[in-house]
Amino acid sequence: MQRFFMVQMLLLVGLQVVAAQFNGFFENMFGGHHQHQQQQQQQQQRSGASQWAAYSDGVACSQYMCPETLDCVPRPSDCPCPNAEDIKCNIPDADGEGSTFVCTRGPNDCREVERLMRKESSFLDTSLS
Repeated sequence: MQRFFMVQMLLLVGLQVVAAQFNGFFENMFGGHHQHQQQQQQQQQRSGASQWAAYSDGVACSQYMCPETLDCVPRPSDCPCPNAEDIKCNIPDADGEGSTFVCTRGPNDCREVERLMRKESSFLDTSLS
């Protein structure tokens, strides 16, 4: 009888260990972790937005305030990249009035961005013809 009780206890403890080990796996598998992660991201976004609003109210900027760095610049294309290791690649607009920029990092500098832009513009040229 005592041996039967010990086997039951070992099985019960073993099942609890297995459940604890794979709980996160099954949550991820069926979307439970995604919901938790999504709630955390929404809370962070709300707090980030409120921090930005509080900071921007206290800063005297009569021009454009960059949303990621909170720098005051004459126009959006003058915003710096948010990370020091990023490289700013300008992408000229079609009308020539200004430019958009992309922050990238890696060994290719802006060459990869330029290559992709050429590829995109040649695709657009052929599809519009």
